[in-house]
Amino acid sequence: MRRHLVGKTIAVAAALYLLAATAIAIDGASDRVFVADTIIVLGNTIEADGQPSPRLQARLDKALELFRLGKAPRILVSGGFGKEGFDEATVMATYLEKNGVPPSAIVTDSQGLNTAATAVNAGNYMHSHNLHSAIVVSQYFHISRIKLALHRAGITQIGSAHARFLELRDIYSLAREVAAYTVYYMKR
Repeated sequence: MRRHLVGKTIAVAAALYLLAATAIAIDGASDRVFVADTIIVLGNTIEADGQPSPRLQARLDKALELFRLGKAPRILVSGGFGKEGFDEATVMATYLEKNGVPPSAIVTDSQGLNTAATAVNAGNYMHSHNLHSAIVVSQYFHISRIKLALHRAGITQIGSAHARFLELRDIYSLAREVAAYTVYYMKR
Protein backbone atom coordinates (compact mmCIF):
# COMPACT_ATOMS: atom_id res chain seq x y z
CA MET A 1 0.00 0.00 0.00
CA ARG A 2 2.74 2.46 0.96
CA ARG A 3 4.77 1.68 -2.19
CA HIS A 4 1.65 2.35 -4.27
CA LEU A 5 1.13 5.72 -2.56
CA VAL A 6 4.78 6.69 -3.16
CA GLY A 7 4.43 5.77 -6.83
CA LYS A 8 1.29 7.86 -7.22
CA THR A 9 2.91 10.80 -5.44
CA ILE A 10 5.90 10.66 -7.77
CA ALA A 11 3.62 10.43 -10.81
CA VAL A 12 1.58 13.44 -9.68
CA ALA A 13 4.74 15.46 -8.94
CA ALA A 14 6.17 14.60 -12.37
CA ALA A 15 2.93 15.58 -14.08
CA LEU A 16 2.81 18.90 -12.22
CA TYR A 17 6.45 19.60 -13.09
CA LEU A 18 5.84 18.86 -16.80
CA LEU A 19 2.76 21.07 -16.79
CA ALA A 20 4.64 23.95 -15.14
CA ALA A 21 7.68 23.58 -17.42
CA THR A 22 5.45 23.57 -20.49
CA ALA A 23 3.56 26.67 -19.31
CA ILE A 24 6.81 28.53 -18.60
CA ALA A 25 8.31 27.56 -21.97
CA ILE A 26 5.19 28.57 -23.90
CA ASP A 27 4.87 31.88 -22.05
CA GLY A 28 8.54 32.69 -22.56
CA ALA A 29 8.59 31.77 -26.25
CA SER A 30 5.40 33.74 -26.98
CA ASP A 31 6.77 37.23 -27.47
CA ARG A 32 4.45 40.11 -26.63
CA VAL A 33 5.91 43.24 -28.14
CA PHE A 34 4.29 46.68 -28.22
CA VAL A 35 5.48 50.26 -28.08
CA ALA A 36 6.71 50.71 -24.51
CA ASP A 37 8.59 53.19 -22.36
CA THR A 38 11.60 50.94 -21.73
CA ILE A 39 13.29 47.74 -22.83
CA ILE A 40 14.77 45.87 -19.85
CA VAL A 41 17.61 43.43 -20.53
CA LEU A 42 18.77 41.08 -17.78
CA GLY A 43 22.46 40.37 -17.40
CA ASN A 44 24.34 37.13 -17.83
CA THR A 45 27.88 35.84 -18.10
CA ILE A 46 30.75 37.98 -19.37
CA GLU A 47 33.56 36.11 -21.11
CA ALA A 48 37.14 36.21 -19.79
CA ASP A 49 38.02 38.74 -22.52
CA GLY A 50 35.33 41.15 -21.26
CA GLN A 51 32.85 40.48 -24.05
CA PRO A 52 29.24 39.36 -23.55
CA SER A 53 28.77 35.60 -23.61
CA PRO A 54 26.84 34.27 -26.63
CA ARG A 55 23.74 33.99 -24.41
CA LEU A 56 24.03 37.59 -23.23
CA GLN A 57 24.85 38.82 -26.73
CA ALA A 58 21.63 37.20 -27.98
CA ARG A 59 19.69 39.16 -25.35
CA LEU A 60 21.41 42.40 -26.34
CA ASP A 61 20.84 41.73 -30.04
CA LYS A 62 17.11 41.22 -29.36
CA ALA A 63 17.03 44.54 -27.48
CA LEU A 64 18.86 46.22 -30.38
CA GLU A 65 16.29 44.82 -32.80
CA LEU A 66 13.42 46.18 -30.70
CA PHE A 67 15.12 49.55 -30.23
CA ARG A 68 15.77 49.90 -33.98
CA LEU A 69 12.11 49.06 -34.65
CA GLY A 70 11.14 51.96 -32.38
CA LYS A 71 9.53 49.78 -29.72
CA ALA A 72 11.03 51.88 -26.89
CA PRO A 73 13.20 55.01 -26.63
CA ARG A 74 15.52 53.56 -23.99
CA ILE A 75 17.15 50.31 -22.91
CA LEU A 76 17.76 49.52 -19.26
CA VAL A 77 20.58 47.00 -18.83
CA SER A 78 20.80 45.28 -15.48
CA GLY A 79 23.46 43.06 -13.99
CA GLY A 80 25.96 42.81 -11.22
CA PHE A 81 29.69 42.42 -10.80
CA GLY A 82 30.23 38.83 -11.90
CA LYS A 83 32.79 36.28 -10.83
CA GLU A 84 34.52 36.95 -14.15
CA GLY A 85 35.59 40.34 -12.78
CA PHE A 86 33.37 42.58 -14.93
CA ASP A 87 30.35 44.75 -14.29
CA GLU A 88 27.71 43.10 -16.48
CA ALA A 89 25.66 46.27 -16.92
CA THR A 90 28.68 48.30 -18.05
CA VAL A 91 29.72 45.63 -20.56
CA MET A 92 26.14 45.49 -21.83
CA ALA A 93 25.98 49.27 -22.23
CA THR A 94 29.28 49.30 -24.10
CA TYR A 95 28.02 46.60 -26.48
CA LEU A 96 24.86 48.58 -27.19
CA GLU A 97 26.83 51.80 -27.77
CA LYS A 98 29.19 50.01 -30.20
CA ASN A 99 26.09 48.88 -32.07
CA GLY A 100 24.63 52.35 -32.50
CA VAL A 101 22.53 53.00 -29.41
CA PRO A 102 23.17 56.54 -28.14
CA PRO A 103 24.51 56.63 -24.56
CA SER A 104 21.57 58.88 -23.63
CA ALA A 105 19.18 56.02 -24.49
CA ILE A 106 20.92 53.53 -22.16
CA VAL A 107 20.14 53.21 -18.47
CA THR A 108 22.70 51.18 -16.50
CA ASP A 109 21.75 49.24 -13.38
CA SER A 110 24.90 47.75 -11.89
CA GLN A 111 23.02 46.57 -8.80
CA GLY A 112 20.92 43.98 -10.64
CA LEU A 113 22.55 41.10 -8.82
CA ASN A 114 19.59 38.78 -9.43
CA THR A 115 16.11 38.77 -10.91
CA ALA A 116 14.47 40.27 -7.82
CA ALA A 117 17.01 43.10 -7.58
CA THR A 118 16.63 43.88 -11.28
CA ALA A 119 12.85 44.08 -10.91
CA VAL A 120 13.02 46.37 -7.87
CA ASN A 121 15.66 48.60 -9.46
CA ALA A 122 13.78 48.81 -12.77
CA GLY A 123 10.56 49.56 -10.92
CA ASN A 124 12.20 52.32 -8.90
CA TYR A 125 13.75 53.86 -12.02
CA MET A 126 10.51 53.69 -13.96
CA HIS A 127 8.39 55.15 -11.14
CA SER A 128 10.84 58.00 -10.57
CA HIS A 129 10.72 58.86 -14.30
CA ASN A 130 6.93 58.44 -14.65
CA LEU A 131 7.33 55.43 -16.97
CA HIS A 132 4.67 52.73 -17.03
CA SER A 133 5.44 50.07 -19.62
CA ALA A 134 8.34 47.77 -20.37
CA ILE A 135 9.41 44.96 -22.65
CA VAL A 136 11.64 42.51 -20.83
CA VAL A 137 14.33 40.59 -22.73
CA SER A 138 15.87 37.38 -21.44
CA GLN A 139 15.95 33.66 -22.29
CA TYR A 140 12.54 32.08 -22.87
CA PHE A 141 12.66 30.10 -19.62
CA HIS A 142 13.30 33.24 -17.54
CA ILE A 143 10.52 35.44 -18.92
CA SER A 144 7.65 34.25 -16.67
CA ARG A 145 9.59 34.85 -13.46
CA ILE A 146 10.89 38.30 -14.41
CA LYS A 147 7.40 39.36 -15.50
CA LEU A 148 6.05 38.28 -12.11
CA ALA A 149 8.85 40.15 -10.32
CA LEU A 150 8.33 43.31 -12.41
CA HIS A 151 4.59 43.20 -11.78
CA ARG A 152 5.27 43.02 -8.04
CA ALA A 153 7.62 46.00 -8.44
CA GLY A 154 4.64 48.01 -9.69
CA ILE A 155 5.09 47.76 -13.44
CA THR A 156 1.72 46.79 -14.83
CA GLN A 157 2.27 46.91 -18.59
CA ILE A 158 4.88 44.24 -19.31
CA GLY A 159 5.71 42.80 -22.67
CA SER A 160 8.42 40.30 -23.45
CA ALA A 161 10.80 39.13 -26.14
CA HIS A 162 13.04 36.13 -25.78
CA ALA A 163 16.61 35.90 -27.00
CA ARG A 164 17.06 33.53 -29.90
CA PHE A 165 19.73 31.36 -28.32
CA LEU A 166 19.38 27.74 -27.31
CA GLU A 167 21.86 25.38 -25.74
CA LEU A 168 21.77 22.02 -24.00
CA ARG A 169 22.05 23.77 -20.63
CA ASP A 170 18.49 25.09 -21.17
CA ILE A 171 17.15 21.74 -19.97
CA TYR A 172 18.67 22.40 -16.55
CA SER A 173 17.71 26.08 -16.71
CA LEU A 174 14.06 25.30 -17.40
CA ALA A 175 13.95 22.86 -14.48
CA ARG A 176 15.53 25.50 -12.25
CA GLU A 177 12.97 28.06 -13.38
CA VAL A 178 10.07 25.82 -12.40
CA ALA A 179 11.43 25.80 -8.85
CA ALA A 180 12.38 29.49 -8.88
CA TYR A 181 9.00 30.59 -10.23
CA THR A 182 7.25 28.53 -7.57
CA VAL A 183 9.32 30.21 -4.84
CA TYR A 184 8.64 33.69 -6.28
CA TYR A 185 4.93 32.95 -6.58
CA MET A 186 4.70 31.70 -2.98
CA LYS A 187 6.46 34.80 -1.55
CA ARG A 188 3.46 37.10 -2.08
